[in-house]
Amino acid sequence: MAFPSEDTQAPLEEHRFPCDQCGADLRFDPERNLLTCDHCGNQQPIEDQSATLPVIRELDLKRALAQQLPDTEIEVTRVVTCPNCAALIEFDGDTHASECPFCATPVVTDTGAHRRFKPKGLAPFEVEEREARKAMTDWLGRLWFAPNGLRDYARKGRKMTGIYVPYWTFDADTRTSYRGQRGTVHERVRTVTVNGERRQKRSQHVKWRSVSGRVARFFDDVLVLASRGLPKKYTDALEPWDLSRLEPYRPEYLAGFQAEGYTVELEQGFIEARDYVNRIILRDVKFDIGGDRQRVTSMDTKLSDVTFKHILLPVWLAAYKYRGKTYRFVVNGQNGRVQGERPYSVWKITFAVVLGLIAAAIVGYVSAQNQ
Repeated sequence: MAFPSEDTQAPLEEHRFPCDQCGADLRFDPERNLLTCDHCGNQQPIEDQSATLPVIRELDLKRALAQQLPDTEIEVTRVVTCPNCAALIEFDGDTHASECPFCATPVVTDTGAHRRFKPKGLAPFEVEEREARKAMTDWLGRLWFAPNGLRDYARKGRKMTGIYVPYWTFDADTRTSYRGQRGTVHERVRTVTVNGERRQKRSQHVKWRSVSGRVARFFDDVLVLASRGLPKKYTDALEPWDLSRLEPYRPEYLAGFQAEGYTVELEQGFIEARDYVNRIILRDVKFDIGGDRQRVTSMDTKLSDVTFKHILLPVWLAAYKYRGKTYRFVVNGQNGRVQGERPYSVWKITFAVVLGLIAAAIVGYVSAQNQ
């Protein structure tokens, strides 16, 4: 889905919060749930705006795809696309050069802007950077075949990058009519003669009966990753996310962190959500058919009240270049779950194989001597 060019109704968003004592940028501290200054130590509470902040409201999907949402639902941010992994990274107005947090590729910001749906909610970071780095190094330490050099490099390396990763969520009410067959398994026992001996042979026979019916389900917060900066298998493995802890979007939570712009557009995100919905409905249909086995010949699903929202979820990210190769590790900023690329040491694998061969040879020798 494309948006029209930037206009005066959607000004460029800035997410900076200067310290009122020294002027340096404040950052959000997940442990204390406040803004803190790393330069002078000043701390500033986040104002309680619960009475004035809007609730996390869903948006109508059909109106959004037809570009009929009001301009108040759109924001403009300054971003750059990584030339290596295509991640869309948001920068503040004073940042002109940086490194891609997803693949460690040097990037230079352009002067363009990106129009996008405003985030409706986010899950604030709850895991501190030091906790995330410890979780990552502990995870690496449990990988016996990982190169020692990479583990040492990770322990002595730079701080991890806190980044808010974009997601879509979709709600929908569904009603499905289906046709299929219910199979009932019957066991047959017959007597056969084998080599002059009479034996009983059991076999199964399925009796099929045509059925039809209806199932209904309301889907709430079907989660779809809206980023291509990381392999989906890593971010999927960070689940589950506790979406009950979502807060209405406030830029204060982004202070000191980066935010990735979505690169999976709304329409494509809904296609992925619909695939998930269809799989769940198929499971519901088979359960409704019952019996021992099921065949589904047709399903006709009607969707209504389809809504969506754009949210941000917290991820600690490390991209390390080791011997010419980039290794990426991600930590769930809510619960500390770790995922990443599993590096392998050729020397360790070779050593393990040699040890295995030696052990097998010793066992074979001992067995031969005991015979």
